[in-house]
Amino acid sequence: MVASAATTRCSGRAAVIHRGSGVQGGDGSRSDRLIRPDNRCGGMDPTTSGRFRVHDRRPRPDIEGADDETREGSGTDSADEEFVLVEHADGPVDPTESDAGDRFDPLYATAEGYEDDLADRVASLDPGYVVDATLAWTDGSARFVAVEVVRETRFRYADAVDGMFEAAVDAWRSLRADGEAVGSVTTRSNDGDPNGALYLFADGPGADTFDDLRAGRLPVEPLVARVNASRDDDDPREVFVLAPADHEFVAVYVVFDRDGVLAQTVRDTYGLGPGLAAGLESGVPDTAKAGEGDRTDDRSQIDGDGAEDGDNDFDDFDALDRL
Repeated sequence: MVASAATTRCSGRAAVIHRGSGVQGGDGSRSDRLIRPDNRCGGMDPTTSGRFRVHDRRPRPDIEGADDETREGSGTDSADEEFVLVEHADGPVDPTESDAGDRFDPLYATAEGYEDDLADRVASLDPGYVVDATLAWTDGSARFVAVEVVRETRFRYADAVDGMFEAAVDAWRSLRADGEAVGSVTTRSNDGDPNGALYLFADGPGADTFDDLRAGRLPVEPLVARVNASRDDDDPREVFVLAPADHEFVAVYVVFDRDGVLAQTVRDTYGLGPGLAAGLESGVPDTAKAGEGDRTDDRSQIDGDGAEDGDNDFDDFDALDRL
C-alpha cells in the first residue's frame, strides 16, 4: 500500500516543472531533466502538497539537454541553491503498484529568496528532515508556500573518505566473494542491542553511486523507512552516506539514535559535525557489532519491498574498529 501521496492542485499559469527523472539511460548514466506538466491544470500553475524528505541542499546543476528557451523560461540560475526533496511515505510502498518506481523520484525547490517567517523556516531545513510542505510551481521553479518540520532525522555525506572502518571493508569483500553487489548488516552495541543498519552498494567503473545517492537518483528513503518500520520508537535517525577513497563501494549507515554515542563517534571520525568532543560525559565509545542473522542479500531493500532478512556470514562484525 502506498501512503501519504502528494497531491497537486492548480493556482495560476502553466509552468515547466524541474524534477529529477530518476531514469537510467542505456549507457548506465543518470541525469536530471525538465518535465512539463500535462494539461490537467488548464493553463494554471500547479501547487503540490504532501510530506517530503529534505534529501540535500545544493547549487542548482545545469540540466543536460535543456535548450536556451527552457533555461530562460525557468527563471532560475545554476548558481541558485535548491533543496532536493523526495516524497515521504508513512508506510511501506508496495512495489507492485504502477507508480511505485516514481515515488522516490526527486523534485527540486528553490532554497533562497523567501521573506519573513517562511524565510526562517526554509533556512532552518537540514538534509534528512521530514517536512509537511506546499510547493508552488511558478516560472518553472518550485518554491515553498508553507513548510513545517515533523521529524529531525539528519543526512550527512562524505566523499573520498580516508580510514573507512575495516569491518565495512571486510563485509564488502565477503559480499563480492559471494557475487553480490548490494548487502546489509545490522550493527549492535557492546551490550548486544541493535544500534544501526549498514548498507553497502557497489560503485564500479563509470558509476557514481555516491552522487546518485546524494542527488536522490538512487533512493535512500526505502532504507530509512525499513529501519523506522522495524523500531518501536519514533526517534529521529542519523544517516551517513560514506564513499571510501580506496574502495569501490559506498556505505549508507542508518544509525538508530541520532544523538547517541555511535552517531557522535562517526561524526567525529569523518568531520561531519559535533561529536564526542562536544560534551560527552564518558570518553568510551559504543562499538557497533553485527550479530547472527543480520546479513541480507539486499537488492530488494533498495526497492522498498520489505524482504525478510537472511543468514549472516559476518561473525564478530565491528563497525567501529577503526574509529
